[in-house]
Amino acid sequence: MEQSPLTHQPRPEVFKPKIVQLYEAIFKDEDNDDDAPVEKSEGFWREFFLLKPDRPSLRHILDEIGPNDLLQFDLQTRQLFARAVSALKTGHGVADFHALDTLSTFLVAVLGKKYNNPSSDIIDVLAGLDHIDTVFADFVGTLDSIVRNGRSLDLRQKAVEVTLAVTSGAYQTSLLTYFIQRDLFPAVMKFIQDADSPSRIMAPFTAIGLLANYNKFEFQNPYQMRLNDFVNEGTIRKIIRSVGHTCQTLRAQYIEVQDDLPEGWTLASTLSMIGLGAITPGGKPVKKPVYDADTVKKMFAQLPGQDAAILLATYDFTHANKLFCFNLVTLPAEKGEEQPFASFLSLTSYLLQHAHLSQRATHYAHLNLMVLRLLIEDPLLCKRMCSSSDEGSKAAVRLCRQRSPYLPLVQGERMLAAAVLDAMVDALNHNLRRRLDVGLYTLCVGILLRLISYLSRSRTRLQYHWAEMFRSLLSLVRFLTTYASDLKDISHIDTLLDHVVNLIAIGLSAGEAFLPTPAAYDDLFYKVVETGEVLIKFRDIYKLANRPSNSIDTLVNVSAHYKEMLADGGGAGEGKVASRKKLGTSSHLTSLQVAEVIKQGYETLSIQAKEGLDSWEKYREADERTLLKKMARAVVGDVKGLVGA
Repeated sequence: MEQSPLTHQPRPEVFKPKIVQLYEAIFKDEDNDDDAPVEKSEGFWREFFLLKPDRPSLRHILDEIGPNDLLQFDLQTRQLFARAVSALKTGHGVADFHALDTLSTFLVAVLGKKYNNPSSDIIDVLAGLDHIDTVFADFVGTLDSIVRNGRSLDLRQKAVEVTLAVTSGAYQTSLLTYFIQRDLFPAVMKFIQDADSPSRIMAPFTAIGLLANYNKFEFQNPYQMRLNDFVNEGTIRKIIRSVGHTCQTLRAQYIEVQDDLPEGWTLASTLSMIGLGAITPGGKPVKKPVYDADTVKKMFAQLPGQDAAILLATYDFTHANKLFCFNLVTLPAEKGEEQPFASFLSLTSYLLQHAHLSQRATHYAHLNLMVLRLLIEDPLLCKRMCSSSDEGSKAAVRLCRQRSPYLPLVQGERMLAAAVLDAMVDALNHNLRRRLDVGLYTLCVGILLRLISYLSRSRTRLQYHWAEMFRSLLSLVRFLTTYASDLKDISHIDTLLDHVVNLIAIGLSAGEAFLPTPAAYDDLFYKVVETGEVLIKFRDIYKLANRPSNSIDTLVNVSAHYKEMLADGGGAGEGKVASRKKLGTSSHLTSLQVAEVIKQGYETLSIQAKEGLDSWEKYREADERTLLKKMARAVVGDVKGLVGA
């Protein structure tokens, strides 16, 4: 190897930056002939934190070391961790910036390894059992101080990233108890309050979501209590705008795979939808590539992007805080932007159309549905979404149109409740499988039931394509009947069956209160009569008549009433327009003839619907304990991807 004329040292064949040489000096210890680790000097560490970190090289070196081998480097790893924390506390020059970058990469690599005994092994690597309380408490306290009062937003942002690295990497260990004991909530909210853009808020709000979910069913989590008590409306609004901004970004990833821009939408309006309303390109738009069906399916299966981790914190804040709920629904759009709640609804529709493609997508779809359920169960917010007299109750919501069948396209602003109905109906149409996701369908139909119960009680007539909703519900009945052998033993299927039956029964018994026209009411009866034989099979296969929790007899009796009238040629009583001769005794009647009979039948029809059809159980988080734990694990995986990128 050729010698350097200046240092007379062998020249390396490949140039290595000085910081990489220092990494190797820590973890390879090539200069030590006795193989005994040597503590590095003060000068070594001063130089170490003055040099700009080479994060990919540090990650590569650490990834090359197995978990058992890393335990043999415990003196080096403890030194690195302790010196990095010390550099954070002194805060001279660029040392604290470099220390945070180093810690972020170091912790992602160290905490991501599969140890035999995760908690104790990680403690050995970072500080040792005798010193972990002092060292880690000092570390968490230092992070808290920087996040709260760091000298710049960039420095504070890096401290948040380190917090995320620890929170996600050590989520299944006892290390997070230090973040529970030292409450970081005020510091994180102070940072959000000071943030200068929505993109800065995503990481700290996601961190709050993970910390609030840590063992929350096992003990009283202080972050949950903080969410409940938080009343700073300005900060809440900044968070909601960040959630809306993130939802737009996540939706754009779906659109990048398959552009579902419907006819009549302009490029300018679409740019506005994804938060780019301030720009309008003068040239021709770049044509997006068109992929084959298999490629599209694989690409959709990778979505939503890892930024979806913010949705867990959104759920927790919605569940805990009424002020957050109110602002989520009512916060208006900024000039040239999309209303945050419209963005949330839009993303939800994309998640629901593709929920069947992966367990992860299913979990996120469930999470957003639980947010919608909580909002709909609040009478004040439900009224805001349904009543045209309330300011801000209308918005333009871009709903997913990437898979047929398509619902009718509605351009421009409309009631938020109508957009919610569309998203739920789309979910019913696009996730039918023999291995039915009963939880997802129960949530969707439950949201429809709650919304329509409100419309019925308040006698609010909502302009909506109701025929599509009732068609989808009766198609679901046909599906449940056809594949009963695969479905009837699935856990909680009874709740779904009751919701479907009772929702249709509300339409029959109280449709006049919320359907906008008599024709919409007639159409529902027509559909029920048309499905009469299927309804009988449906009742018998699932033994619905034996359960008082549904009103299947209402559906069957309405169908039977009209079948009898049709068999009698429309009836012979006074005031009947049709005669047996006109309608004929066979079943070959035109739709107009049947519709005429339906109108006549109202005079002799008595709907004996059970009381309490429009009642429902209020959301209890404990009922969703298993799902929320799975959801937290999915979010941990996404955050690891974000901080390790």
